Amino acid sequence: MKNSKLFDAELAAKSEKLGHITGEWLQEIYDQNLFKLFVPKELGGLELAFPEALRLEEKLAKLDGSLGWTVTLCAGAGWFVGFLDPNLGSEIFSDPKVCLAGSGYVGGKADLQGDSYTISGSWTYASGALHATHFTANCELLENGFPVLDKKGNPIVKALILKRDEVEILDGWSYMGMIATGSHAFKTENLRIPVNRAFEILPEKVTLPDPIYRYPFLQFAEATLTVNILGITRHLVDLIEETFWKRNDYRQYDKRHLNYFKKVSEKQNKKLKSLKKEFYEEVELSWKELQKEGKISKFNLKKVSKSSRKLTQSCREISGRLYPFAGLEAAKTHTELNRVWRDFNTVSQHSLLIFPF
Repeated sequence: MKNSKLFDAELAAKSEKLGHITGEWLQEIYDQNLFKLFVPKELGGLELAFPEALRLEEKLAKLDGSLGWTVTLCAGAGWFVGFLDPNLGSEIFSDPKVCLAGSGYVGGKADLQGDSYTISGSWTYASGALHATHFTANCELLENGFPVLDKKGNPIVKALILKRDEVEILDGWSYMGMIATGSHAFKTENLRIPVNRAFEILPEKVTLPDPIYRYPFLQFAEATLTVNILGITRHLVDLIEETFWKRNDYRQYDKRHLNYFKKVSEKQNKKLKSLKKEFYEEVELSWKELQKEGKISKFNLKKVSKSSRKLTQSCREISGRLYPFAGLEAAKTHTELNRVWRDFNTVSQHSLLIFPF
């Protein structure tokens, strides 16, 4: 990504003002196929190994939180290609500007009537909604108006693919950070779509051979969200340290205070580096096992989950420990430091990684 416009810091501030990533960034994403990190090469994708994709997502998140998150969530939705009807997958992903946005929220109902579903509902937090070509929507299933239940009596839920012109986007992102993700809500009413637009993320439902589609969705999601929090944390730590030393240039802290800051900073950076190393080692181990054995043991999956949560929790602690050294610069709403702080304190609230276990 050398000489890429993705490194243009001014585009981050511009994106926040727009409420979505800029056209310049979007074009770079298309040119580099970043929404297709996990899509097969025959469909124009990058077909990256999981650890390689995570490192790229971390790098993007360090450049800008909204940029990294948008690519991560839209590329993550692109991962669903491995569970789609092959003809539908080819139709959707042949578009070089394809982008799937979606929500994990079960916000609708899909009534099976003959060879089509009739869908109504609304869904929240669809990152990338403003430039998405398709949306994924989780729905409780009905058949001719009656609920479809599993053996335990619980509603059966499936995800469905909706086209951009089949939904209405609702301006629903009113949070202090991650503004440029454009994570708006969307809805549809009495929409009829063919049955092949429904899919399930289950091992027995995989339709493509690449091992990435057999990486369990929970750990896939935990890891991809973790690297975003990690990237934003690294950006925040760099800015706090830079701001502290600039303040020292005109304020001249005494040696005792400078030594204290150095000690705290070194300790937190060492901790972050160690936990990052541990996290990637667990991911690499699970990926190699998947490639060799065709599946990942429960033991190694638990280790991926544990290292993801441990790293995320430590990012919160490290951010909080170093934040006071930023001074009032962090509270100026127009500064890069403030934007990154707001992004961090928004994205780290994701429900999947709140608890450390």
